[in-house]
Amino acid sequence: MVADVKGILYLSEIAEMAQGSFHAGSLDNDVEIKAITTDSRVKADSSVFIALVGEKFDGHDYVGKAFENGAVCAVVDHIPQNADGTYIVVEDTKKALGIIAKAYKNKLSPLTVAVTGSVGKTTTKEFIYAVLSEKYSVLKTEGNFNNDIGLPMTLLGLSPENDAAVLEMGMSHFGEIEYLSKIAAPNIAVITMIGRSHIENLGSREGIRDAKLEIRKGLQHDGVLILNGDEPLLEDINGAIYVAENNKFADYVIDNVIEGENGCAFDLSYNGERVESLTIPAVGRHNVMNAAFAFAVGVTAGMGEFEIRRGLMNFRNTGLRQNIYDLNGKTIIADCYNASPESMKASVKVLTDVARRKNARTVAVLGDMKELGNYSAEAHIEVGRVVADSKVDMLFTFGMLASDIAGAASECGVKNIFIFEENEYKEIAAAIKENTLDGDVILFKASRAMALEKVIELLK
Repeated sequence: MVADVKGILYLSEIAEMAQGSFHAGSLDNDVEIKAITTDSRVKADSSVFIALVGEKFDGHDYVGKAFENGAVCAVVDHIPQNADGTYIVVEDTKKALGIIAKAYKNKLSPLTVAVTGSVGKTTTKEFIYAVLSEKYSVLKTEGNFNNDIGLPMTLLGLSPENDAAVLEMGMSHFGEIEYLSKIAAPNIAVITMIGRSHIENLGSREGIRDAKLEIRKGLQHDGVLILNGDEPLLEDINGAIYVAENNKFADYVIDNVIEGENGCAFDLSYNGERVESLTIPAVGRHNVMNAAFAFAVGVTAGMGEFEIRRGLMNFRNTGLRQNIYDLNGKTIIADCYNASPESMKASVKVLTDVARRKNARTVAVLGDMKELGNYSAEAHIEVGRVVADSKVDMLFTFGMLASDIAGAASECGVKNIFIFEENEYKEIAAAIKENTLDGDVILFKASRAMALEKVIELLK
């Protein structure tokens, strides 16, 4: 990873930020730094290379290569042999990366919004980005840069022109959100939902809730916490602002939701006011909650109704998340980035809604949901029953765990079922081609590790 540092930053500042000892070699410590990098292979002139240590690599082995590619200094936990140069020596290079990123962010001091949640955090981040962009110059988390390396590198990409940042925070274990939150020090924090993702590591939904609530650990003293008011596990959090559809006592209440072929419309009541016919270019009722979170963030950030309304209309989804498009006479719903029981069920509903409006057959291509631990079989069976209840016309499952989806759907009356093992990409693509018809609506949904988008590529 490489972060192009757009604010003025000198090597002496980095040494101070990292709280390390400076070994100057022949270099002046007033050199202006243009980039921070963790990848020795990338050419980055006037950069600082941070030698991270992972399970399968040690960045200290590549310091010499980093110097060859333009690094003027390396942040290390020891000075490697046979690699003359300038060093900042710290106890832990990964923690040093976080410390440097925090100090750099504090130097520029943008309005900072942090988003986490079991489901919907990326889409909510994109809605918030779209809204805030109507008033601010916004930096946002890109791709999967939502962890202990990606988030600091995102912050190091801030420029003086950025007066706002929207940061996504992912986690799979206790302590990870706390660490990220203390680096980001958000002004506003959002928790979208408590689902069952990573329950294998966290033990229960209560454990997942506690891990998500770690986002408060770095929240600024006058910061605002925005929560899902329809989630009983998030009730009665002191000082929180609640967004809900089914809880009429929430601070922001959604109603009159209308789902259309190209998006949704809804009304929102807050602070004694009612805003009517907010529209978003995203299908699926679940996206209304994501948009309402963004509305609440906009109000908290001092924006007016029409700015927020315009921002919501400018929303664009990213990557492999619920992209809907035509392919060879069929409608594809590609949602291959990740999967949990909650998001899987929401996607099946989108499938049936889109197909109903088109008067078309429904085809679900569903792969394994990972990291569910002892809940895995139960969760996959639950999805299979939803497939049956939704009267999906044809089901393809992909992977060993997803075979439980097929089994439950079959028991509940689904007839057209095709089961494939993991890595049988060519086989499942051939079966989809052979058994589907022009006009069908086909959903592709699985955990990221299944790489289900490969099947779509084969269909192309």
